[in-house]
Amino acid sequence: MGRPLTTREHETDNSLPHHSQMAVRRTVTARIPTADGAFYLHHFHSAEDGKNHLALVLGDPGGEDLLVRIHSECFTGDVLGSQRCDCGEQLTRAMQAIAAEGRGALIYLRQEGRGIGLEEKLRAYNLQDEGYDTVDANLLLGHQADERDYTAAALILQELGVRSVRMLTNNPAKIEGLAGLGIAVRERIPLQMPSNPESHAYLEAKVARMRHIIRLNGRSGPEKSEERENFTHGQVETYRLQLDGLRARIQKHNCGEAKENRSKNAFLLSPRPFVTLSYAQSLDGCLTTQQGTATPISAPASLTMTHALRAAHSAILVGIETVLADDPALTVRLVPGDNPQPVIVDSQLRTPPDARLLHGCTDAWIATTPQGARSSRRQRLEEAGARILTLPADEEGRVDLAALLACLGAEGIGALMVEGGARILTSFLEGGLADYAVITIAPVFLGGYQVIQTAGAGEELRTVMPRLQNIEQVQLATDTVLWGEFEERVARNGRSAA
Repeated sequence: MGRPLTTREHETDNSLPHHSQMAVRRTVTARIPTADGAFYLHHFHSAEDGKNHLALVLGDPGGEDLLVRIHSECFTGDVLGSQRCDCGEQLTRAMQAIAAEGRGALIYLRQEGRGIGLEEKLRAYNLQDEGYDTVDANLLLGHQADERDYTAAALILQELGVRSVRMLTNNPAKIEGLAGLGIAVRERIPLQMPSNPESHAYLEAKVARMRHIIRLNGRSGPEKSEERENFTHGQVETYRLQLDGLRARIQKHNCGEAKENRSKNAFLLSPRPFVTLSYAQSLDGCLTTQQGTATPISAPASLTMTHALRAAHSAILVGIETVLADDPALTVRLVPGDNPQPVIVDSQLRTPPDARLLHGCTDAWIATTPQGARSSRRQRLEEAGARILTLPADEEGRVDLAALLACLGAEGIGALMVEGGARILTSFLEGGLADYAVITIAPVFLGGYQVIQTAGAGEELRTVMPRLQNIEQVQLATDTVLWGEFEERVARNGRSAA
């Protein structure tokens, strides 16, 4: 039924952060007979977080497409059988599914309460009894909605020789976290339990505010194959026409810019990239509950669309605030396609050397000012793989975005996707530097950090903001997505055509 592994059977994937290599150490392995079968329990110590994690393994885990459950510790659900959550039932069902498969692994991470610990989780329970949902309870206690990290899980899987997995989960964040750390996720297999009067509101909050894929109709189980989702092929038919239209606009832009330069004998000029703004906002125009935090609001289908958009662009840009708040990977994982070149706008070089963007498949470019380029942090960032682009500063001392676009064009970037944050989006809009927008509107109110940051400009800024034209609307689950050109782009195309 299995064997303890005594040697590392596969090399560590280079997509993991360099400082995390070999950061987990297997201390002991023992045979654990259960009602579902004889598993081997591997005990690991993680130097990354100082915690002890477990891997319950059946059969030989090495190779491709291993059935895997990454389960975060839940004392109240796993041990006491609490009905406030579905954790204990998911743990049991996962073991049963692995046993039925005859091969698989359950990674048990010591991340109680979505990473806030048991004591704080109990305080959150008290707030939930007062009427707050599970997300707001965490936020009121000063925590993120979800503070879990899956680096230890990826390292454990690599230590076990796993190269790709089929994951038992309802949580897209686990897939993103694992895929961003070098473990390919071939398939998501739902692991849904029936709700009860105590857990129904909790599950509703996970769906509405944390992007969990749960059908709240009482049905459960991953057994039916038609309920499975293949993450190798994203479902893009809903917005296929819009995506194809965007690709055509990008091609037309690049051909037109190059032709105009040739007509002017401007051999030293390069066409600036076609710029697409893409972001998700609430009904009241907010990106998140407060600046510096991440608040997932869009539906899973919208996340797949975002990955399809990334694959259509040759580079992707975010500001330093997004890097510090989200630590994003910005890769293409849920649809076929190449990863775009990551670009960080960071006028003061505040990017952490261990940021995921610096340790992905493509080394990140960091755009900074001459003052930022003199920072003592530059050497550490370059040692971590970053390429520093020194550009002029604007009147406020920030990176001049027009100069950045010219630089990216000279580097051969034909299409740039801008994902945020708020200050970056505002600057692109105010400067008339964007050609197209794909805006996802989630049916929630946040009362938090607004997309448009006027910085006291008020009416003056509103007079220079563009409008969208040629708008197309797509419905993705509960989200409404607007696809459209900026009016300045429409006018420019009209003049070019004339």
